[in-house]
Amino acid sequence: MTDDVRETLSSAVLRVTDALEIFLGGDRSDALLRRDEWLKRLDGPLPAGGIGDGVLGELEDVVIPNGTRLSEPGFWGWITAGPGTVSVAASLAATVASPQRYTITAFNHLEELSLDWLGELCGLSPVMKGVYSSGGSVANLVALGAARQWALEQHGVDASADGVRGMQTAVYCSREAHHTILRSAGVLGLGRRNVRVVDTDEHQRLDVAKLEAALLNDQSDGVIPICVVATAGTTNTGAIDPLSACGELAQRFGAWYHVDGAYGLPGILDSRVSSLYEGLELADSVIVDPHKWLGAPVGIAATFVRDRSILHRTFTQEPADYLEGSFGDPDDLRVSLDSMGVPYADFGVELSAPARGVVVWSILRELGRDGVTKRIEHDNNLARHVAKLAHENENLEVLAEPILSICCFRYVNNAVSDLDSLNAHVLRRLVQETPYLPSGTVVNGHFGLRPCFINFRSEVGHVEGMMKAVVRIGDDLASRKTP
Repeated sequence: MTDDVRETLSSAVLRVTDALEIFLGGDRSDALLRRDEWLKRLDGPLPAGGIGDGVLGELEDVVIPNGTRLSEPGFWGWITAGPGTVSVAASLAATVASPQRYTITAFNHLEELSLDWLGELCGLSPVMKGVYSSGGSVANLVALGAARQWALEQHGVDASADGVRGMQTAVYCSREAHHTILRSAGVLGLGRRNVRVVDTDEHQRLDVAKLEAALLNDQSDGVIPICVVATAGTTNTGAIDPLSACGELAQRFGAWYHVDGAYGLPGILDSRVSSLYEGLELADSVIVDPHKWLGAPVGIAATFVRDRSILHRTFTQEPADYLEGSFGDPDDLRVSLDSMGVPYADFGVELSAPARGVVVWSILRELGRDGVTKRIEHDNNLARHVAKLAHENENLEVLAEPILSICCFRYVNNAVSDLDSLNAHVLRRLVQETPYLPSGTVVNGHFGLRPCFINFRSEVGHVEGMMKAVVRIGDDLASRKTP
């Protein structure tokens, strides 16, 4: 690379980062307010000729200023948030220096090292080995693919090679499990209708007695139990299923045991709730999304399994001349391109994939276990503060006591009969008129507000501002009888 090209890259990145600094620190009013303006600048036919580095000006002036609001300190609606500086820098480094995660390089090494660190951070046994993917959707797909392969191998069937052969199978999860479990069952040929969606208890946890009843019923009908799925931190309320009891039932009925910890697995670092993770050691597979609570850029999840060879049997692409023929003798490595390195392509659904491990490594190297623990505890404290303020106000009601960093609550007023409609209006006005951006959900049949605190930019003052705004808006709507 010539000096001129290096200078061009440096100046281009500097222009973009300057615009991003302004975006993060300046007036971040909603992009929709300027929609006509940026649509006018961006829409149009495919250009016959390019504008060269003029595109950098369009990024600076039009695209970046009209981006998403995920990085705002009051954004608590999704279980993703704007990433930190170090992880953004690491992602950029990988984009340029290792566009793919393969060959014998520092990036390929950090892919494996970071997986080991991540597993250790989240309390997994060292025997659990992983693979990165783009998010929890794919991570769950990889885990359930392994479950299908393993369960049918017990019946003499190689599912990945020969299909499920019309066998009756079932997957078991709670009503609060993430909907990607159903989608994974559909993609894997197990069928969404063969997912037994088990009711939850009063605390939104999988009801173990009902799980056992479903397994017994299917056993009597000759149905093969593929997998029991427990959730360590549900998307709706942050509930943690009874991990030990679920794992013991999975073992008893000969099913794979999967724990979906996409959001909540790092919660094990908070000593106040760590006991709720007992039974995690029974899991055959576990997932966690660093782009959730760890603050990595979106597009990074990890699937861990006890024996990574099951992933190879599940996802192998079969030999391809252009791959196998490109590498040399593994016992005579002289340059990085003599080997593909750890063959992650055979452990999941992606061949082409970015080097995600360096991003996770950068976060764990920056913060260490203690720093991550402080973040987890801080976010859980914010959820508990919401509950405290709600309990202290007669016009607020907690719908689910916080376990992790989610607290679902609602505005209440004796003069209003339709509280669900009222709270739906409160949410819309909150999002449209204030800097506080939670989402809404339904808990035990009641619609409420659902702030989820994984945003490292959020502080107690932001939480208190939201609660005051909810009461103010709720009082105003109730006085007008808007619902």
